[in-house]
Amino acid sequence: MKPGEQKLGDTRGRFLQVVKNGRELHDVDWTSGRILLSNKRLVLAGTAGKRTILLDDVESLGGRFDVNQRIATVSDYFSIHIPSGVVLLAPVDYEEFETDFFGALLNTERFLARHPAVAGGVVQNTEWEQSRLKVEEEAVSMATVSGKFVEIRLDDIGDIKTGERTIIEEVRNVIEVEHSDDEGTSLQTYISGPKRAITFLHSLLREGEELSETSIELSETDKQVLTALYSGVEPFDIPGFLGIDVEKVEALFQRLIDHNVVEEIRVRREVRLNARGRSIASDAIEQQ
Repeated sequence: MKPGEQKLGDTRGRFLQVVKNGRELHDVDWTSGRILLSNKRLVLAGTAGKRTILLDDVESLGGRFDVNQRIATVSDYFSIHIPSGVVLLAPVDYEEFETDFFGALLNTERFLARHPAVAGGVVQNTEWEQSRLKVEEEAVSMATVSGKFVEIRLDDIGDIKTGERTIIEEVRNVIEVEHSDDEGTSLQTYISGPKRAITFLHSLLREGEELSETSIELSETDKQVLTALYSGVEPFDIPGFLGIDVEKVEALFQRLIDHNVVEEIRVRREVRLNARGRSIASDAIEQQ
C-alpha cells in the first residue's frame, strides 16, 4: 500500500470488461480471481495478471450488461463505468463488498444536508449544514456540524428526487430522499455535494428505493385503509372510520404485513405505514 492508502476489502470473485471504447464485447467470459479494494484503487488479480482501477477514474455505477448467457445467469454483479469502458464485478461476498465499495467512494466526501427539510408533510425551517456521510450495511448515516445524526435506512426509502437548487448563492446538485424516523414519521432529507459524489449516492439510494417497491395488487378497500393510515387515522379506529368489519380489517392488516407494506408495532394489530405503504398511499391519493 502507498502512503495514505488503506485496505478496505479483500475477497474472491469474478470480473471482466464488457464494454471497451464504446463497443460491447459479446464473446467474453468471467475471470476468477482476487478482488482487493483500498480507499484509492481497485485491484483485480486473475490468471492473466493484475489490473488496477483508480477510484478517481470511476465515472458512474449501475446497469446490467447481459451481453451473453454466461453473464445473464449471474444475478448480483457491479457494473463500473470507467473512461475505457465498463467492467463487471461479481464478488463472493457481494453485499459486504458493495458496502465497502460505496464507502470508499463516499465516506471521505463532504456534503451539505438539510434535515428534516419536510416532516409529516410540513416544510421545516431548517438550514443547510456541512455534513459527513458513512455508508453502513443497511443504512446511510450522516452527522452534521451542529450535532444532528441522520440515519436513512435503505429498506425504508419511499421516494427519491434529484435536481438542482440554489444553495448558499450557488446552484448545486441535490437529492431529496423520503424516509422515516424511529416513530414512523415521514421525513424528507435534502443532500447536496459534488456532482460525482451525488451520482454515486443516488445509485446507492436507488437500490434502497427498489427494496421498498412492491408489485402487490391493491383493492379499493386496501387503498382506503392505506389512505386513512396516511392521513393519521389510528389503526384501532379504521373499522369505525371506514365502516368495515373488525375481522376484515384484521385480515387486511395481516396481508399488508405479509407484503411488507405496513409493519406491526404491537401484537394487538397496531400498525404504521412504512416506506412502501407511504408511497402507495400517496399514489392512491393522487389518483382520487
